[in-house]
Amino acid sequence: MQQRPFQQVDVFTAQAYRGNPLAVVLDGTGLSTETMQEFTNWTNLSEATFLLPPTPEGRAAGADYRVRIFCPGRELPFAGHPTLGSCHAWLQAGGKPQVAGKVVQECGVGLVTLRQDGDRLAFAAPALIKSGPLAEDDVALIARGLGVDRSDILHHAWCDNGPNWRGVMLRSAEQVLALKPDASILGQLDVGVVGPRGKVGVIGSTDAEGIAFEVRAFFPGNNGLAEDPVTGSLNAALAQWLIGAGLAPTQYVAAQGSCLGRAGRVYVQQDGDTIWVGGSSVTCVSGEVLL
Repeated sequence: MQQRPFQQVDVFTAQAYRGNPLAVVLDGTGLSTETMQEFTNWTNLSEATFLLPPTPEGRAAGADYRVRIFCPGRELPFAGHPTLGSCHAWLQAGGKPQVAGKVVQECGVGLVTLRQDGDRLAFAAPALIKSGPLAEDDVALIARGLGVDRSDILHHAWCDNGPNWRGVMLRSAEQVLALKPDASILGQLDVGVVGPRGKVGVIGSTDAEGIAFEVRAFFPGNNGLAEDPVTGSLNAALAQWLIGAGLAPTQYVAAQGSCLGRAGRVYVQQDGDTIWVGGSSVTCVSGEVLL
């Protein structure tokens, strides 16, 4: 075992302790998959990441670093808040990208490009693995599990970009915030729920804070159903779905974590064929960890 540099980063917030925390081991060289998984489980956070040098193939393609992303019980090919938080930690630790203003991350889904947007980082939403409408049986099951009428689900789609999200849009943000999902019904489904904060049916409408949508993310946890404070992968897939379907403008802000006492803010912008998903990050803990 040896001391390794470590940061705990709060992601999708400019105010510490109001976003989604991430454990980042800045030097994961020589660690086994078992050690990485054991440490992730011990942190009791939704994810932990381990930074590594790019593979030869990744470096040749322009990767600045490689990351392995773990959640309790398994490794993930991609996740949004670990991507932003890992890049933030890498830059804070002195990482220098090959191209100024652009960072290229290598991970399980391949190369993911990030750009610096003022004091925020944003990643290019990876291609969806599965898209299109959900099966009606799934929609009916999700409605029962969320405790809403089937008619309250206005739109639905696969939002699978690694994590196997099923996305549904409800009538309003208020309805999203009032949800009390039933784990016994939702079972093993990963469900993302979105509702407009502005005027229902008016594309681009926002509330007084300039926020267009409220988002919640539910997934199977160690003790039944869990809720994620702020979810980059889900927001990326939601943006691809909603913008592509004409249900959202090409630039908007989404809020997530309100029911958990958080104030996550996700900034979405379409630039040509690319959808960028960004937010601020704050380092809350910096030091070393024995691994």
